[in-house]
Amino acid sequence: MITKKEISDFLADRDPALLEKLAARAGRITAAQFGKVISLYAPIYLSNYCENNCVYCGFRSSCGLKRKKLTPKQIESEMKIVAGSGIRNILLLTGESRKMSPVSYLMDAVKIAGKYFSSISLEVYPLDTDEYLELYKAGVDGVTVYQETYDRNRYDELHLSGKKKDYDYRYKTPERVALSGIRMISMGILTGLSKLGDDLYDLFDHLNFMERNYPGVEYSVSFPRLIIEPGDETDYHKITDMDLVKCIILTRLNFPRVGINLSTREDASLRDHALHFGITRISAASNTSVGGYVEGVQEDPQFRVKDLRSLKEIEKVLRAKGFDPVYTDWRRIDNTPI
Repeated sequence: MITKKEISDFLADRDPALLEKLAARAGRITAAQFGKVISLYAPIYLSNYCENNCVYCGFRSSCGLKRKKLTPKQIESEMKIVAGSGIRNILLLTGESRKMSPVSYLMDAVKIAGKYFSSISLEVYPLDTDEYLELYKAGVDGVTVYQETYDRNRYDELHLSGKKKDYDYRYKTPERVALSGIRMISMGILTGLSKLGDDLYDLFDHLNFMERNYPGVEYSVSFPRLIIEPGDETDYHKITDMDLVKCIILTRLNFPRVGINLSTREDASLRDHALHFGITRISAASNTSVGGYVEGVQEDPQFRVKDLRSLKEIEKVLRAKGFDPVYTDWRRIDNTPI
């Protein structure tokens, strides 16, 4: 495995020739493993209630956010709009509130989603293995969970209260997901919270552990950049476009078979450029507000979307660059164990 010093040295290196060489190698590896294919997905925000008080987050329990939670009828309306665009891979999100978004609520949303989408993933509060199993049986095939930062001291400083303050429970979430039978796990760090080289090394170590111990799972990673909330005076680390590019390249060189996601949190030009050296999955025509697709606005979003292009515009760009945009790459199967 790559060392922490090697990661830090590459992140600090300013030699454009080395960067170009490694980017080209990463691109060749990606093409060999995944072909010229980019999977497309969209997020649907079901609720923004949260019981955690995380300093950096716009959904944190202590902020004055207008809280919303979709009813089953509203969930279906959101899904009809997204499915009508052609998207068949969906990511369902909530704030981390077990009280306001209990497992029964997630189950109802997943069952509705099953009518419209071939792949259903969740980004919600961490659950126990038996709960993941029930959601797997209902049709969930992917879970996204970020450790945010692997620096224990920094983690404790930034997570003031709530279940998320339990570092170890969150760290072991991917294992609980894998044990349930769910076949896709997306891991990541919120870049900017801590020293990038250290967090990247620890993410790689965590991912390496998961690949060794749970080889039947399909893994992917993300590197969302911190967006500082108004009034937050915490001292964070600046993450440049080049830093993000280097994270993608290092991931591909060290994990040839791992998917790499890039959301509309990044602008169109960066997303288009990153396609050539490691990205395999992007969100498209995203709305990050609860009920945002029906309302057609971005009200109290989790983050401001920077890539505002329509799905058709993104598809056109992908084809022009020689990529095949994929809306679904498998037939839906019954997850219920025999």
